[in-house]
Amino acid sequence: MRMSWADVRFVIDRGSGLLHRGLTSLRTRGWRATWQSVRRHLQRVPSEQRLPLFFPDAAAFAPFAVPHSDAPRASIVIPVYNQFAHTLACLRAIAAHPPAAAIEILAIDDGSSDETGSCLQRIDGLRYHRRARNGGFIAACNDGARLARGEFLVFLNNDTVPQPGWLDRLLATFDEHAGTGLVGAQLIEPDGRLQEAGASVAADGTARQFGRGASPLHPLQAFVREVDYCSGAAIALRREAFAACGGFDARYAPAYYEDVDLAFAVRAAGGRVLRQPHARVVHAEGATAGRDVRRGVKQYQLRNRATFADKWGATLATRAPAAETIAGADGRPCVLVVDAWLPESDRDSASLRLENLLRLLREEGAHAVVLPLDGRHRAAAVERLQRLGIETWHAPFIGSPARWMRAHGARFDTVMACRHHVLRGMLPLVRRHAPQARLVFDTVDLHYLRERRAAALAGDRTLDKLAARTRRQELSMVAAADATLVVSPVERDLLMREVPGARVEVLSNVHRVAGPGLPFAQRRDLVFVGGFRHPPNADAVVWFAREIFPLIRAQAPDIRFHVIGGDVPDEVAALAAQPGVHVHGHLPDIAPYMDGARVAVAPLRFGAGVKGKINLSMAHGQPVVATSCAVEGMHLRDGVDVLVADEPRAFAQAVLRLHAEPALWESLARNGLANVERHFSMEAAREVVRRVLLGRG
Repeated sequence: MRMSWADVRFVIDRGSGLLHRGLTSLRTRGWRATWQSVRRHLQRVPSEQRLPLFFPDAAAFAPFAVPHSDAPRASIVIPVYNQFAHTLACLRAIAAHPPAAAIEILAIDDGSSDETGSCLQRIDGLRYHRRARNGGFIAACNDGARLARGEFLVFLNNDTVPQPGWLDRLLATFDEHAGTGLVGAQLIEPDGRLQEAGASVAADGTARQFGRGASPLHPLQAFVREVDYCSGAAIALRREAFAACGGFDARYAPAYYEDVDLAFAVRAAGGRVLRQPHARVVHAEGATAGRDVRRGVKQYQLRNRATFADKWGATLATRAPAAETIAGADGRPCVLVVDAWLPESDRDSASLRLENLLRLLREEGAHAVVLPLDGRHRAAAVERLQRLGIETWHAPFIGSPARWMRAHGARFDTVMACRHHVLRGMLPLVRRHAPQARLVFDTVDLHYLRERRAAALAGDRTLDKLAARTRRQELSMVAAADATLVVSPVERDLLMREVPGARVEVLSNVHRVAGPGLPFAQRRDLVFVGGFRHPPNADAVVWFAREIFPLIRAQAPDIRFHVIGGDVPDEVAALAAQPGVHVHGHLPDIAPYMDGARVAVAPLRFGAGVKGKINLSMAHGQPVVATSCAVEGMHLRDGVDVLVADEPRAFAQAVLRLHAEPALWESLARNGLANVERHFSMEAAREVVRRVLLGRG
């Protein structure tokens, strides 16, 4: 396919933007940090993202044990009929990688004539039940449900090999997604191809599985989404919900369409039916019943389709022919979010803000899609977003952004580009391939304002010229976008003066309020949290450790200073040699420091936007000492919500006072929580999301 001028513009604009940011980085961060950043951008992504599959040892049977609890959270019901080799592999897989949840496993023998009965009774911890006569899949499953004791029922075919973590991810879906009624696993062929990631049902009852033959990692198939049904080979629901639906309907006996019927019954009762692609199960489809619908048990698939269509005729009447619909093409608003990289909410405040914005979009009924221009497959970030229900793209599935936009642009009602250099490259692609979409520019913070302040602090004329160039680019993107988002009223007012007539809205940091944490007496020490890819953070920590912290230690020698944040530069790492300074680097879980450190410090000397580190601490009931620059635009009052100081001695005295006075500490902690709830909570951001990103009102 020939490249359009928009495609060429994307390549040129992105390349020149990288060059400009590289020059700025050299001036502010030095050659080593700049080279590391360049390597991150240019690192080649593997051509394939292979999914490693676990298969247990195929040795001859010998007695072994499976996980068992007398008070199970989940009851795994496995109907079996001969085919002992498959049953053995399934049980060995569960035993090899037991779930964290307390479980019981019930093997319901539907009249096997092979070694199934004699061997299963020798497996320690397995609840074995033999039916009096062969009744088929439905009868065996219903018997297992009646014998089960867990809160959740998990129906699992015997011709499956559950992969590590499968059950815990299935069960977590009920906690992660409100209103979940039934969850199905992602089914994978033994050769690694996708067998099913949920399915749709047409007006005549015919079904179509999503993703058959694709990669299990394909972004269209790897995120949590609502589906019409999931195959009964691996599904979970609450035991009481199964009973309320009447179990598997016996009119479909011996098998087929009972799982479709159950999903429709769960939905009719108000529950959501979701696929959970990160619960992966290898399924040897047809191992028991074959795949030929003209013979054996499989022939009931055709008969039962008519039975199902008759029962659910009123529900099916408005449905289109069976098709593999793309999420978002079903009448819901569809929002594309483009950034330089995937958000990693445990690394920086901008990522946390974006992740919570994506949560809000989901809560408002929109389908959200994330496209990172670097394309890198950051596994933890990808899984976190996909489990939230976000369609998350990554290599090797993107190709070039230009080609991706040609394929997907027509889907979107809104395109939000984060940061001016991202929008500059995407602008011609969006206008050409998604002309119907409203274009929103999310500044994250005003880069030119931050760069200009850094230049003034350093007295660097070259850096000031680079900041002026950034200003021209940033303001041109404000003028080109249909709407611009900033994080503070200060930046909104500035842009409205700079670009008269532009639509500028405040959508600040977005936090979920964690609560007060530990009381004053159980906390100690100081903490700073911030990623060091952001130059103001490195400057702040070095300044604090060298100029302020020695003044604090002189009066309180037991106080320690904890520095948390990834991408630690050499000058920050070197601070660990200083008495009382602990440089931790990136920590996946910072809650112990948010809940346990007594005082947070934000000694920023330059920057722009709203400081997530302050929001984060206050959301945990942790008072903050900050500079004037750090609290800009945050609705904070010195002495009421925060202590503010800009000179080393005044900053040190503020820290010592807050660390020593319980009454002051408790007052600031309480007021800080209220500030986050009022200005930076999910609810505070909801109206702007509705108005700007979803066009409601």
